[in-house]
Amino acid sequence: MEKVQIGKIYRHFKGNYYFIEDIALDSETKERLVIYKPLYERQDSKIWVRREKMFFEKVPTDRPDNITGQEYRFELQEDLSKDYTK
Repeated sequence: MEKVQIGKIYRHFKGNYYFIEDIALDSETKERLVIYKPLYERQDSKIWVRREKMFFEKVPTDRPDNITGQEYRFELQEDLSKDYTK
């Protein structure tokens, strides 16, 4: 499984972009959790957490809401990424 890159920008298959803040570990299972924030205005939350395994799960490219045609839920956007952690 791919490991998420901290300080990079990923696009969700529904088209929005997110900045990866950090990785956390579940206190009980030690499962890796991705901490990320939307790069657009949201009213409900400014920080999100998702299991890393789910972050990289495959989504059908013909799914009606997969407007990007991506193979994975989130994909790294190299051309938009800048490492803000250095």
